[in-house]
Amino acid sequence: MKKVIAIGELLIDFVPGEKGCALREVTHFERVAGGAPANVVSAVSRLGGSGVMVSQVGEDAFGEHIIDVLRHNGVDTSWVYRTKRANTGLAFVSLDSTGNREFSFFRNPSADLFLSPEQITPELMADGAVLHFCSVDLVDYPCRQAHRRAIELARERGMMICFDPNVRLPLWDTPESCQEAIREFLPYADIVKISDDELAFVTGCHTEAEAAKQLFAMNCRLMLVTRGAEGSAAYTLSAVAEREALRVPVVDTTGCGDSFIGSFLYQLVRDGVTAERLGELSAGELGRYLDFSARYASLTVGQKGAVMATLDELTAAYPETAQ
Repeated sequence: MKKVIAIGELLIDFVPGEKGCALREVTHFERVAGGAPANVVSAVSRLGGSGVMVSQVGEDAFGEHIIDVLRHNGVDTSWVYRTKRANTGLAFVSLDSTGNREFSFFRNPSADLFLSPEQITPELMADGAVLHFCSVDLVDYPCRQAHRRAIELARERGMMICFDPNVRLPLWDTPESCQEAIREFLPYADIVKISDDELAFVTGCHTEAEAAKQLFAMNCRLMLVTRGAEGSAAYTLSAVAEREALRVPVVDTTGCGDSFIGSFLYQLVRDGVTAERLGELSAGELGRYLDFSARYASLTVGQKGAVMATLDELTAAYPETAQ
């Protein structure tokens, strides 16, 4: 199977030992390897696909732990660099009674921000099908230009480009600077994954139909919307599919969106879908992909931290997935 390559942040999430209280009230935390792009390629690899991570960590124990976890998940870490210039980033998280999160980030700056365009070479894209990225590392550091270089190389090879804005405003000087960076990179994406609470901020539109129309006027061929407890939707120029959310106990929503888009990309690559074919997917095909990813994401929210299931675990929980 061809590769899903993700570029962006690597960090340690300190998830709370208690739930239903504000971050300032949490007294115990558990260390969990994190970073949205890493979660995505971990999902791909755990499902049996080929995931590659491109990033940088500090020469510290936290960076070593992240690399160990990625390798354990089957992710290719050949393109995860080490640097003495900065430490690995940290994020402290609290969970309210519904599993939703509050973040406090420690990366002023962190090692991933110094990933440079010179570290991104054509060999990285060999046998690549998808390049996935988020907005967290689009701040004004070398990593922003590294993203540009990766996108340039991926487009030269005809790979699909997937962008999940994954808005984290505490990491930006102003909301406007975050919004400007996201909107600058949107035209590069064949696939845009967006959550319903980010829709207006990212696109300026207040309905999914309006947002889809705007994105399709750029380069986008497929818009995925996650709606939390309200389900999900997929839009192309010629088809729309919607699915209700699965009713499952929620322990922690960390990594839920990442598991959703990771499992969606896994299916596209598994089925040999190319950028040109995205717009030809039928409502039925889109619906089946949404069903698979909803089931997969349900296994993530049932555990603490961004835990990605294997294909065997998915089919054991949902036997209909194997049909």
